[in-house]
Amino acid sequence: MKKITIGSRGSKLSLAYVAKVKNLILEKSKDLNDSDLVIKTIKTSGDIHSEVKLSEIGGKNLFCKEIEENLLKSNIDIAVHSLKDMESEQHENLMIGAYIKRNDPRDVLICKKIKNFNELAMEAKIGSSSRRRELQLKKINKNVSVLNIRGNIETRIQKLEDQKLDAIILAAAGVKSLNLESKIGLVFDTNQILPAVGQGIIAVQCRKEDESIKNIIKKINDTETNLCAIAEKKMLQTIGGDCETAIGGLAEIANNNLTLQVQLFSDEGDESFDYKFSGRDVDAVNIGKTVGEKLLHLAGNKFKRR
Repeated sequence: MKKITIGSRGSKLSLAYVAKVKNLILEKSKDLNDSDLVIKTIKTSGDIHSEVKLSEIGGKNLFCKEIEENLLKSNIDIAVHSLKDMESEQHENLMIGAYIKRNDPRDVLICKKIKNFNELAMEAKIGSSSRRRELQLKKINKNVSVLNIRGNIETRIQKLEDQKLDAIILAAAGVKSLNLESKIGLVFDTNQILPAVGQGIIAVQCRKEDESIKNIIKKINDTETNLCAIAEKKMLQTIGGDCETAIGGLAEIANNNLTLQVQLFSDEGDESFDYKFSGRDVDAVNIGKTVGEKLLHLAGNKFKRR
């Protein structure tokens, strides 16, 4: 049998996600052996320009573009992405064949002393590369100063020390996947900080016409995560948003009911528009569309579709 090549970024976190996907495939496809699956690391624009603000280099698909190009050229058979890095619209010849069961979607502070974010003093300096997080943090406590830092998780933790920051804000999923829970000082409830759309979800992508690969990866798909991802991405697609849009969104399922909660900031960042909507989980697409349309209505001319 021809070897199956799995492509991803080369960071420790990306490789941890690839290992998870590979192990799930081996668990669900008993006819495959470890040697049948080959891992190929690919440098993306987001990795190459790691010191520059994403918005300054285009902001779109920077952690996925080169991986998707390798997939389209058949240099790899499967691509593994963090869903929150992906565009809401995919290339017409590609598809997400599986969503891995969602990790913790929340945001966390890496810090030593902060126990109550509301009471932080004006001089507190927080590191973040996300406009969403910056605006959400300032909404909780307008006194904090948010400084732009980029790089992988280990690099950012190092910058916490080097730049004498009080804290950095990261996704819990990444921190936990690298077994760095001991560095978490504060976990934000999703009612305080709504995570990025798709946060905590690993997306497994393939070519639409590759039936054998589609059959392999559909076995590792988590149905509940799939429905939540569909609702969140449809909402983002409806508002014309991308991974740089200052928006938080989280879908959750209980008793076959899907609730999508969102928070969109105005282009100026001085106002936020919040909305929550529920429906049957099988109506994930319509829920996402309804919520997206409602957000556009609430924001009016204070938010421009991209």
